[in-house]
Amino acid sequence: MTGAGSGIGRAVSVELLRTGWSVTLAGRRTERLEETAALARAALAEEPAGKGGPPTGEDSTSLCVRADVSRPEDVAALFAATRDRFGRLDLLFNNAGTFGPGNVPFEELPYDAWRHVVGTNLDGAFLCAQAAYRQLKEQVPQGGRIINNGSISAHTPRPRSAAYTATKHALTGLTKSLSLDGRPYRIACGQIDIGNAATDMTERMQTGALQANGETAPEPVMDVADVARTVRHMAELPLEANVQFATVLATAMPYVGRG
Repeated sequence: MTGAGSGIGRAVSVELLRTGWSVTLAGRRTERLEETAALARAALAEEPAGKGGPPTGEDSTSLCVRADVSRPEDVAALFAATRDRFGRLDLLFNNAGTFGPGNVPFEELPYDAWRHVVGTNLDGAFLCAQAAYRQLKEQVPQGGRIINNGSISAHTPRPRSAAYTATKHALTGLTKSLSLDGRPYRIACGQIDIGNAATDMTERMQTGALQANGETAPEPVMDVADVARTVRHMAELPLEANVQFATVLATAMPYVGRG
């Protein structure tokens, strides 16, 4: 689980740990990963007797690994640590991402900012998917699942979001290629495209987001827990079935006819 220290990554991590998965929590800030693990333990403690996963009081089912997914050496260490702790890999949720500088005209977007977004959103997804693919192919029993976190912007851009939109369109191509190349090895790959889940990253949308017509307007959001449950549904399908693409969004957000 990349980007597990906040937002969608945190919500999905808690949902999986709460329901019995063992999860490696990866991100750039160890303290945020440990907070996620603690939230999962608290959620599990509130489960009725007989429900949820095994106790996590001693972190038996969670592993926190500091990693920058844009760095190949960090990604290699991340997957080695996961293999050493849990023995095998069944799921990668490729979630780490950044929007980049907001409200910057395309002609003024610094190249360094472009590279940072591409490095995190696309290079990071590639590196993690490749490391996962190798392990899924080699392990016994063979196979597993990769779920990429796309975005509504994989379909329709927001104004002044060239770097983010370009990476999310590219991620869709990566998803399709992984789906095709993984068939002989029981590697399933799908993508979830999320619109306006309530997280720190989308907080500004509730007060005002730039629209296609140049106006700034508040946008509705949805509970991030609904996203987490959707990811878990995708993750728990048998490998003979796959959600290739799922779109989950706040019902009234400006997407169809955005702006």
